[in-house]
Amino acid sequence: MEYPVDISSTTHETDVLVLGAGASGCGAALAAGGRGVRVLLADKGKLESCGSLGGGNDHFMAVLNTGAPGDDAETAIRFYCTPMTGYTPAQVTQWLETMPKMIAMLKGLDIEFLHNPDGSFYRTTGFGQPGSWWTHINNGKYIKRRLGGLIRSRGVDVLEYFQCTRLLVREGRVIGAAGFNVLDGGFHVIRARAVVLALGRLAGRVTVNSSLNAFNSAFSPFITGSQIALGYEAGAEIITLDTEQEATLIPKGWGCPGMNGITSSGARAVNALGERYMARYHPMMEVGPRCLLVQGTAREQAEGNGPPFVLDLTHIDRDILHHLQHDSMPGDKETWNDYCEQAGIDFSARPMEVELSEIYVNGVMYLKDNFETRAVRGLFGGSMFHDFSGSICSGHIAGGHAAAFCAGQEAPAADEAGLAEELEAEKARVFRPLRVRDGIRQEKFEAAIRQVMNYYMGYVRSGRSMETALAKLALVESKTGEVMAANLHELMRAHESFHLLRTCILTTMASLERRETRFVCRRSDYPEADPSYDDRLLVVCRRDGAPCCEWRRAG
Repeated sequence: MEYPVDISSTTHETDVLVLGAGASGCGAALAAGGRGVRVLLADKGKLESCGSLGGGNDHFMAVLNTGAPGDDAETAIRFYCTPMTGYTPAQVTQWLETMPKMIAMLKGLDIEFLHNPDGSFYRTTGFGQPGSWWTHINNGKYIKRRLGGLIRSRGVDVLEYFQCTRLLVREGRVIGAAGFNVLDGGFHVIRARAVVLALGRLAGRVTVNSSLNAFNSAFSPFITGSQIALGYEAGAEIITLDTEQEATLIPKGWGCPGMNGITSSGARAVNALGERYMARYHPMMEVGPRCLLVQGTAREQAEGNGPPFVLDLTHIDRDILHHLQHDSMPGDKETWNDYCEQAGIDFSARPMEVELSEIYVNGVMYLKDNFETRAVRGLFGGSMFHDFSGSICSGHIAGGHAAAFCAGQEAPAADEAGLAEELEAEKARVFRPLRVRDGIRQEKFEAAIRQVMNYYMGYVRSGRSMETALAKLALVESKTGEVMAANLHELMRAHESFHLLRTCILTTMASLERRETRFVCRRSDYPEADPSYDDRLLVVCRRDGAPCCEWRRAG
């Protein structure tokens, strides 16, 4: 499309800027909005439907100190605070303290939690956790729209359809952000005293499942690593790229979340030989760490013991099965019942065929105990912990700290002439794909990234394969200036692809440094776990304009 030379620009002023209006962004906006500061919540989608939570949710993880085995703060802190997570006891303690507050808030929105006959929460065990921490939700498809209404009622300013392309930093302090409106093409500059980055912890469109459709995925396909790429480019340090690549099992050929509800209710994973195979990989079998359920299934497949793989639920209580199939799963995926009808799925009648999902990248910024980044002042991480509970709670914690930061800080000063020059350069960069003729279509550019990751960074990899991946990703990166977009939708996709590429490069670099097999993927050249990594954390940062990896001791 032809685009005008003079692109309109709009400047916004606020105290706390929250980038991302998914679960973590909503949590941040709710917390900051009650602290007497101006709050602007921005997202490239619509508040009531954007983010992974926009598709619904069927669980909320909560440690409630009931006296049940493992249901206490000490156990949870011990479980989560390992060198490889990068979490501190103070951070996890704040998460635990926020859990009941968020449950109360959700109940106030008439979100229905399952309860036992005695009135206690119905909870199950999953992911190898030492306690039954997972509450179940009945009407999770309504959560996001009700949260959106609550946020609007609190006086939070909302900027929808805004895609952030750059954080603005001066002298080591964040001062705002820049980006564009994906519907009308206007360029926006947001000046802020603090920024909460809440753009999602789980980056997708990295690889594909058997459908070969990157948008047919278990989790939101619209999160492509902006949390990692924007933070890194602003000077923040990134952790867990080497340890937190994630995957799951999905119904064959259909991207759908919800396996925790199924496995925690007693589903049995069975291979093509009729064997319940997970006992070979973890004593908790299907409710063990999710990475081992995935790694175990991948090994079975590599050894020829499948496909097909199935999850067998036919032995489970019929009331539980009815809840899973007709309440829980549709709450996580609106079209679940349509899929079941077309695929002939009936949990009570026959096992359901499943497959390995696409792989996700799961990195976070390295944060202080107050959720501020260790390297950039005023920049807070709102997508710190996993799943719905972790997202909304970490956002809520970060939003509260960001508001407190504003109360104790003057508005950041900036060299206005230098800032104006930077913004003009950013505007030219952002809209360049609209002006490229006879270049590379956005979808072809992104497909090249995914082709490299699928082939060289899959469930089995080696040092040689990752070195090759880096070389090929560098070739893709060299073509960035040739990417063209025919319209604003393709321009949005192009910038998602740029963030995806940055995320994949950093992830591959980090994975190359970890010479062991411990998580979702297996290194064929280092097939065993190496205990020398037990007390070390890999930090990815920017030095002299280039990415580098640094091993640091825990603590």
